[in-house]
Amino acid sequence: MISTPNRTDLVFPKGGWEDDETVAEAACREALEEAGVKGIISEAPLGDWIFRSKSSENSSSPQGACKGYIFALEVTEELEFWPEQANHGRRWVSMRDAYELSRYEWMREALDAFQKQLLGGKILAQSANMSEPSSLCMMLPAAAERAIALC
Repeated sequence: MISTPNRTDLVFPKGGWEDDETVAEAACREALEEAGVKGIISEAPLGDWIFRSKSSENSSSPQGACKGYIFALEVTEELEFWPEQANHGRRWVSMRDAYELSRYEWMREALDAFQKQLLGGKILAQSANMSEPSSLCMMLPAAAERAIALC
């Protein structure tokens, strides 16, 4: 999970996507920029959630509603320095701690979906056409030598 400026709680790395990238590529980019991790992303999202955008002028308007997607990312590289390191600290947490630290219900729902995939053995089909790990992430130690980030 990552810290954010002026807050004490933790969140998943997140952000929008550019016109020239897929949602999965955007998730990888956000993981790199905000958490300083690269890896192999799952081809399908864990799910999608509707939320209100803080940047909307009128939060009760339909324009304030956004759809977010969360992906699992098997972390293969943890950078010592990353683009948004001054604003976002990286923190590895257990699944239980992540659940307790989740600020929003949709974050806990994503953790539930992730746990179901882990138990079903369906986690992380390697994507051959993603040369660089490139909109929401939470990092979990999956085993001693392996880490997973929810993006």
